[in-house]
Order: sequence, then structure tokens, then C-alpha cells
Amino acid sequence: MRIFVTGATGFIGSAVVAELIRAGHQVEGLARSDSSAEAVARAGAQVHLGSLDDPDTLSRAAEKSDGVIHLAYHHDFDDFGKGAEMDRQAIEVLGDTLAGSDRPLVVAGGILWLSPGRTLTEAHAAPPDLPRFSEGATLAFAGRGVRAVALRLPPSVHGEGDHGFVPRLIEVARETGVSAYPGDGANRWPAVHRLDAARAFRLAVESAPAGSVLHATDDDGVPVRAIADTIGARLRLPVKSVEPDAAYGHFGWIGPLFSVDAPATSTATRRLLGWQPTQAGLLDDLNAGHYFTAA
Repeated sequence: MRIFVTGATGFIGSAVVAELIRAGHQVEGLARSDSSAEAVARAGAQVHLGSLDDPDTLSRAAEKSDGVIHLAYHHDFDDFGKGAEMDRQAIEVLGDTLAGSDRPLVVAGGILWLSPGRTLTEAHAAPPDLPRFSEGATLAFAGRGVRAVALRLPPSVHGEGDHGFVPRLIEVARETGVSAYPGDGANRWPAVHRLDAARAFRLAVESAPAGSVLHATDDDGVPVRAIADTIGARLRLPVKSVEPDAAYGHFGWIGPLFSVDAPATSTATRRLLGWQPTQAGLLDDLNAGHYFTAA
């Protein structure tokens, strides 16, 4: 297959590109800068210059593809609505281009806010008032001749080169001199290694039926107290609780996210795709040491 990948140079996207190429697929990666274009080319993929806010660029790449994996997202916690709207518009351009072709459109989404406090399964629909529109926008194309698939990711997609949530927690611990957790630390974060997530995306674009909702989770839910304990042990810092109301003050923007209880299973995804995670879990990956090699 010839697969167009947005976010091809990102932490997850670069792993997806490598996974696809190893499986014998041709990959065309979206690049919005010269440095991104060089990274796409070094990975062995073709370069497609453009950006998420350029509909003509997206449409041209999707039109000549056998399928699309959409991973790019404009993350701006000061203006979340802008990123969500840009994502929705990009999905609509990609879906409109693929409509009537039965080609796959696999779109990444998140787990964290979908169903706080209960174990999320693939059968649980995303709430209609969710600030991020990606899942609903994607699945709307399942009835328009697109093999539309929503693949939900956990808050921690970990591995070497991670620059997301867990590295920020480590930075906060270094800055404050304590490894903290909100409340009693019993709330849970699901997690997956980036290489396992990449394989899930590859299997999804190859075979997932239209309208599928998938979960790329290995750890169903790691108590955040265990994450804080591991960070504290590695940094030799005290571990302490922070009142939930004070989480934002202590952690900054990541505080409300670290306070969510968001366990999730991937039983249906494993059964449907034959996907089985093989990489280290989150705590084992933290204990491997690479997260702590630089300040």
C-alpha cells in the first residue's frame, strides 16, 4: 500500500513510518519545514511538503494514496479550541478526498477525558461535548465509503525520545525538589510503548473494518502514585501528595491531566487485529534509565 502519514516526524509518527516501511508499504510523509522533510527522507519515505491548515496539500496527498494515517495535531494548551478545529478541518478534507473509495483513514485520538472514573473499552462512545472533535469527525466517514477508523491513544506513549507528559513530570520533580502525585495517587493512567502503538496503527490501516474504534493500550492503568514513586527513586527525591485543588499550582498545565482517573482496556482491539504488545510497560521503561540521562 501507498500510505500518506501526517505527523510523520513526530515521536509516534516516526515509529509508524518505520513500522510501515518494514512491512513493505510505501510511505509519503507530510513535512512542513526543510528539517522535517530531511527527517522524512532519512526514514526512507517520500516527502510531501505542506501543513494541516493547507487543505489543497492534504487533498492531493490523500488522493494519490491507498490510505491515510492522520497523527499530526496542533498542541496548544493555551488555545485548545484552535488545535481541535484545525484537526477537524483536516479530517474532513482527508475524508472528503477518500469518500466512495473504501480506502482507509486511520485517525489518532485520546483516551484521557473520554470516561473518567470508569474503565474505558472500545465500545464506549466518545461524549458528544468532547473538546477534541477527531473521533466523531472520523467515524462520520464510515458511512461515506471510507474505511474510517479511530485509534485511541493513552496519555503516556512512552519510549526513548519521549518529550511528552512523563518527561514533563520529571522536569517538575527536578524543579520543585519533590516527586508529587495528586490526592492519594490512586487514579490511573493507561500507557503503551511507541513501538507497540506503531504496530497497532499499521494493523489498523491494513485491515480494521470501517467504523472501528480501537485502543492502543498495554498498561490498562498505572496508579499515578507508582509513577511518582518511580520518578522519586530515580531522582533520589522525596515523594509526596499534593491536594487535588493544588495540582495546577504545583504541576502547571499537566496537573489537571495527572489528576484524571482514566483506565482503559484493549481487549477488543487485540482480538480484532491480533495485536499483542511486546515492549516494556511504563514503569519498566522508566526504570530502564533513559528518561533520566539528561536534566
